[in-house]
Amino acid sequence: MHITEDPKGIIALLKHEVVPAMGCTEPVAVALCAARAAELLGTLPQRVNVELSMNVLKNAMGVGIPGTGMIGLPIAIFLGMRIGKSSYGLEVLKETDAQAVEEGKQYIEEGRISIALDENAPDGLYIKVCAQGDGHQTEAIICGEHTRFIYEAIDDKVLRNETVKACADEEIDVPTLTMSKIYDFIVQVPIEEINFIEDAATMNMAAAEQSLKTHYGHGVGVMLKGGNQSTVVGNGTLNNCMAYTCAACDARMAGAPISVMSNSGSGNQGIAATVPVAVYARDHKIDHETFVRALALSNLTAIYIKQSLGRLSALCGCIVASTGASCGITYMMGGTFTQICYAVKNMIANLTGMICDGAKPSCSLKISSGVATAMLSAMLAMQDRSVSQLEGIIDKDVDKSIRNLTSIGREAMQETNRMVVDIMTHKE
Repeated sequence: MHITEDPKGIIALLKHEVVPAMGCTEPVAVALCAARAAELLGTLPQRVNVELSMNVLKNAMGVGIPGTGMIGLPIAIFLGMRIGKSSYGLEVLKETDAQAVEEGKQYIEEGRISIALDENAPDGLYIKVCAQGDGHQTEAIICGEHTRFIYEAIDDKVLRNETVKACADEEIDVPTLTMSKIYDFIVQVPIEEINFIEDAATMNMAAAEQSLKTHYGHGVGVMLKGGNQSTVVGNGTLNNCMAYTCAACDARMAGAPISVMSNSGSGNQGIAATVPVAVYARDHKIDHETFVRALALSNLTAIYIKQSLGRLSALCGCIVASTGASCGITYMMGGTFTQICYAVKNMIANLTGMICDGAKPSCSLKISSGVATAMLSAMLAMQDRSVSQLEGIIDKDVDKSIRNLTSIGREAMQETNRMVVDIMTHKE
């Protein structure tokens, strides 16, 4: 995908990175790859072998699969092959039904799905599915982005073949962003050209509202909104932001058949970048234009940080998305560019180092920390208070501070990542 550095390029980037997804995007991406392998085969495979990079395996082990009441990859893989259509992208499982789930349980019980860690896979996002049936074999590979196929083959006939290097996030031609470029875009772009970003808030708030009516996962959102908690956490904007954001995450991680608008390939990041901004705007009656610009600022900041961090990393994505939300909230508070940069620095000083130990219901707890810190960071910024370059990893320059954060997550925490996966895969 080629995106130029003019305003239209940034708009195209937003549209490319903020898209609907049903279910956790890692198992869904595996289901998507399985769907394509089955489509190439032309029938339900008799057997399927799946090889994954470390980060994909980590994020796909403990999360609920929409419409199944089941956790983990095997049922996602079967449903991708059985009812999935690759043209649906990250909504590949939206046609799941009870009959397909029952068939999947039998298929899994028969031991026809093999899942393995590919220790030689490129860092980040890599999925390979080999399907066998009717005397033929197909292969599909997704790499770099959750919906980017780089290899397809039927028997010995190669249909698509891109190099692994070409699938790396860093190789995708996108605008070179900085915080100043993002801010200039936000305040100058005609509002009608970015009104589409409001769809993200509408979709993710709907997911939160639906989740608050029942109990998903650990029920963090429902607990925060419960009347008995008001004497402890109150009923103000901070609690509302945490409750609604956590509720949407509760539903998604538990496998509720609810679509959300993702950011940079992550539904939780999409939720955390939009819902706190939407709740703050609602509670404080922020005018429509200011809200839309704040929402675009939040999402673009998250996209910018992910450009150097990578799609998947050892660092919890709630740091990235909540940093975007803090910027959006600061903007709605009337903050200047300098104060928005203060919010970024305050976030980095607080949450850097929070590990990602896979997608799972307890992600809601981490999101609660991210949202609370986003509000705190914005409030401090509006008081012209910022962690200084004399403290820790914070630099005088906000973009260098971001690079310090992403360097730690992308490079320094690799050994942490390996230890996390080792622990997760060797539990009794």
